[in-house]
Amino acid sequence: MKAISYYLIVMIFVFLVSCSDNKENEETTETTEETSVDNEIKSNPLKNVYFGNLHIHTRWSFDAFINGAATDPDGAYRWAKGESIPGGGDGTPLQIKVPLDWYVVSDHSEFMGSLPMMENSESPANKHPLAKDITGDDPKKSFDAYTKILDDISNRRNDSILGDPELQQNVWTKIVNIADDHYVPGEFTTFAGYEWTSNPDWRNLHRIVVFKDTDNVPKLPFSAIDSDEPEKLWEWMDNQRQQGNEVMAIPHNGNASDGLMFPNGESYGGSQINKVYSETRMRNEPVYEITQIKGTSETHPALSPKDEFASFELWDYTLASTATPPKNKKGGYMREALTRGLKYQKEGKGNPFKYGFIGDSDTHNSASSIEEDNYTGKFGFENDPKHRLEGPPGVSDAAAKQVREFSSGGVAAVWAKSNTREAIFEAFKNKETYATSGPRMKVRFFGGYDFNDEILNNNDWLEQAYSNGVPMGSDLKSASEGQSPVFLIQAIKEADGANLDRIQIIKGWVDLNGNTVEKIYNVALSDNRQVDNKGNAPEVGNTVNAKEASYTNDIGDTELSTVWKDPDFDPTQYAYYYARVIQIPTPRWSTYDAKRMGVEPREDLPVSIQERAWTSPIWYTPSK
Repeated sequence: MKAISYYLIVMIFVFLVSCSDNKENEETTETTEETSVDNEIKSNPLKNVYFGNLHIHTRWSFDAFINGAATDPDGAYRWAKGESIPGGGDGTPLQIKVPLDWYVVSDHSEFMGSLPMMENSESPANKHPLAKDITGDDPKKSFDAYTKILDDISNRRNDSILGDPELQQNVWTKIVNIADDHYVPGEFTTFAGYEWTSNPDWRNLHRIVVFKDTDNVPKLPFSAIDSDEPEKLWEWMDNQRQQGNEVMAIPHNGNASDGLMFPNGESYGGSQINKVYSETRMRNEPVYEITQIKGTSETHPALSPKDEFASFELWDYTLASTATPPKNKKGGYMREALTRGLKYQKEGKGNPFKYGFIGDSDTHNSASSIEEDNYTGKFGFENDPKHRLEGPPGVSDAAAKQVREFSSGGVAAVWAKSNTREAIFEAFKNKETYATSGPRMKVRFFGGYDFNDEILNNNDWLEQAYSNGVPMGSDLKSASEGQSPVFLIQAIKEADGANLDRIQIIKGWVDLNGNTVEKIYNVALSDNRQVDNKGNAPEVGNTVNAKEASYTNDIGDTELSTVWKDPDFDPTQYAYYYARVIQIPTPRWSTYDAKRMGVEPREDLPVSIQERAWTSPIWYTPSK
């Protein structure tokens, strides 16, 4: 593909944004491993944590190709395993410092792999009326051609060449085969997947679709050209399941949905919130991507004004070219939806928002850029730090601002018995997962009624936790005599990473009047700090040196753990609990870039951030 001007890249940028060495790691406590004689894959019944990403685009996505992504799905998998691959834009090589345990390429299903074929003189795509404009040097023609393709996708118009079923089937088969080629059970896991790219009126309803195995995948993915309504996607998924093909969807970026992601009343697809809707949604979508490059959608200061950490890495835009914030915050953020879901459940409508959590990337350059000090941006043109901070020459301030406000990618952590498709997919279904904003810290979270205050000091505490309680992502039934639940939380910092500041429990519930309520508890603090009589904690401090883009671990702890009992428990109230683990301040990627460029950090960006992890919730349901 010929070089495309930066003017073109940024003109099409707004839509583009829409779209550990931990090998069989061990817990600090003793575990028991079982070994299968057949394949010699180690299986740990107490589970290991495996880190990965499943929201990855390569040049086989129509938008990533136009943006100059250099590698295909094979290159993406090689990157995740630790190899160096070519970058887009200025060609800066891309290489992760610590390889991942699993990875999923999920290119857009709409015209998947078709645009790169415009470069192949033997492909029908090369003869497409827009091929010369897209691969040529005239930015105006290229942008007009791209706009035509995008308009077709957004309005569900198929293109007879780019969307030719035979061509699409051939590309999809290659994607599945490449995933199989890189799958090494017990060492590195891959899945076949893609992105369903629904964006009605530039409001984000995208989902990643992942198949448990490749034995019976469909001939073609279900795309947003087939339908942009989530209900139609779920209907297709249920049909796949009936054919013996297990599949799940993962929604993301509710922050860019203008309230559509978690509907209040009627959904975009025309459904009312009731038991059927709730059961259908949860059957198909067990987990939610709570953080990624396009921001974190846990909560927003407008929704959680008492949460001092609510403004973390927000990207407050829809997908429209106007770069304007969404009007509706409600329906776009996970915590508000979690609490409202309890209200629906209490009203007998089921709970349509009973999600576990993961973090992910949404890179459009094969490499997920999850390491803050190794950030290479979302797109090819961002390989140059000057373009990440200032924008390419001649672009609008609004477009450059959106790029600067990108976060680094997040990470999905799964607690699984082995590093295999079967075990990891099961962890997703069970929601025994957690999200991080990038660091690979280890976090455990259990709830029960029979945990004593000293349990975490026992060598067999994990066995007891699983035997007498439930892990993250589970339901906790009411106990006899209204007994208050007890929660176990253990967090261990990332190897060679930053120390931990604190552990918090976020609780949501529905009071006797039917109102939704949330409260944050500081349950474990580093450096022997104590909460005051209002539950507030003193700040941990900040060792970040902005000029040098550095920090020290002179503050914080390497590990935090606690046994916590809810002091405000009411056995008659529906409730959820999740843990949020917060690191000490470290430099933001933009601060590292300023150091590379020899300039002062920008005043319109945070110099430091406090990276974090969010566990999947544990839900409490009162007895009838």
